[in-house]
Amino acid sequence: MIQSMTGYGRAEIQFENKNYVLELRSLNSKGLELNARLPVYVREIEIQLKKIIGEALKRGKIDLTLNIENMSNSTAKTINVDTVNQYIEQLKDIEDGDRMELLKMALKLPDTLKTEMEDFEEEEIQMLEALLRKAINALNGFRSDEGKILQSEFNKRLVNLETLSKEVETIDPERSTKIQEKLKSSLETLQVEVDQNRFEQELIYYLEKYDITEEKVRLKNHIDYFKNTLENPVSNGKKLGFITQEMGREINTIGSKANHADLQKLVIQMKDELEKIKEQLLNVL
Repeated sequence: MIQSMTGYGRAEIQFENKNYVLELRSLNSKGLELNARLPVYVREIEIQLKKIIGEALKRGKIDLTLNIENMSNSTAKTINVDTVNQYIEQLKDIEDGDRMELLKMALKLPDTLKTEMEDFEEEEIQMLEALLRKAINALNGFRSDEGKILQSEFNKRLVNLETLSKEVETIDPERSTKIQEKLKSSLETLQVEVDQNRFEQELIYYLEKYDITEEKVRLKNHIDYFKNTLENPVSNGKKLGFITQEMGREINTIGSKANHADLQKLVIQMKDELEKIKEQLLNVL
């Protein structure tokens, strides 16, 4: 079953008077791009966390966000004196007033209090790694659900392609007959005597140049191969992309050999269906 590269996963836990909320967001990308927004004291294990993500998610633009809220009042806090004084001076520039009132206002502004963080212990590292894996599982579940929607869309487009290719099969004999009639008509217009055996040899050669039997067979095989790959337990967007390239090559060849208005219309419709598949494939893992 295929998976989408788009996904969201969230995990939350309370651990030693702290509430940890970890979020993962994933978008489509050709490779693996990892961005992490972590509290300062957690950054020492950022490489470890990114390694876990890389091994589990393979591809996509992944954003990791971790928020830690202290549930206890026991954490020591100190006033950031330099920051408070800067705020007071800026407030004075706006409106000079009582220093105590200005101090009250300044203390409500950002970064005026510093929280003394505890040491980062091994037990907390193990807890964060487990929390990350829980978020990864949630994200993979989201990716699988999105993958089912994509697979349904692909199957719809493949049915359309098969229907169009059957119409090509129906038109092809008529096309060959019209090519022969056109050649005979052109010769009759020229009013020249032609050796019948030589004419038939040249006609066979000419028709072989416009024969699309091989292209029809290969296109059908590529469509079947695409279907089988969709059902593979491991999602492989790159492989599906390669198959669509081969499908496009056969459709283009049929178009170049068409020499028939109705067949050209069918080729245009097949190209349109294939482009819709390619567009959705950009989001397949």
